[in-house]
Amino acid sequence: MQASVEVKDLVKSYGSFLAVKGISFNVFDGEIYGLVGPNGAGKTTTFRVIATLLMPTSGSVKVCGYDVVREANKVRKCISYLPEEAGVYRNITGYEFLKLIAKTYFKSSKDAEEALELGIKLSGLNERLYDKMKSYSRGMKRRIQVARTLMVRPRVAILDEPTAGLDVSYSYSIRELIKDFVKQYGITVLLSSHNMHEVEGLCNRVALISSGQILVEGYVSELIKEHGVRNLEELFIKLVR
Repeated sequence: MQASVEVKDLVKSYGSFLAVKGISFNVFDGEIYGLVGPNGAGKTTTFRVIATLLMPTSGSVKVCGYDVVREANKVRKCISYLPEEAGVYRNITGYEFLKLIAKTYFKSSKDAEEALELGIKLSGLNERLYDKMKSYSRGMKRRIQVARTLMVRPRVAILDEPTAGLDVSYSYSIRELIKDFVKQYGITVLLSSHNMHEVEGLCNRVALISSGQILVEGYVSELIKEHGVRNLEELFIKLVR
């Protein structure tokens, strides 16, 4: 099985503070992989290194076979990254935003039009897509950002807390959107979440991370069975204690 993302002995420090302490994991083509843990565990720092936004202190990271330090430009061409706190342009419409993204990513007008059509479908905002985004609810803003991330059909989509702060309805719709998109297009998704119940229904494999270290990694069902717990949340508490 081919690995889309390869992280080996990754260390990231901010001065004397070690945010990530030598973690290793692989994400395979076409899977949804979860990096799961509480706030401050090192998830976002890891994602920013993978997305070439931060330089690793040591260790190596490859995406689509390209090194994130030496071949950063090639990595950026095969990924799409959704930060946890991604904002929107308040004074343009959702449609104008998606059209801008399509034109930025694709030189061919045909490819740009196809991406825009996909983005419109993924957003699920219907007539509200033509309203200025300053009028959008938090859930609507998150849907437009998820659509923006997926509409370019990256080889690897990096989603940092894609449902953070959303109500049950919006969270469910975004999870279903991600699952359906992966099934249809076969892209690889690397996502983070502190909501472990949510991750159980979304991810093939997970790594539980705390204080910059991976506590355990593997298939969700196998981890639950191996440790004699009912769910990932119980497993995490058990490991931390």
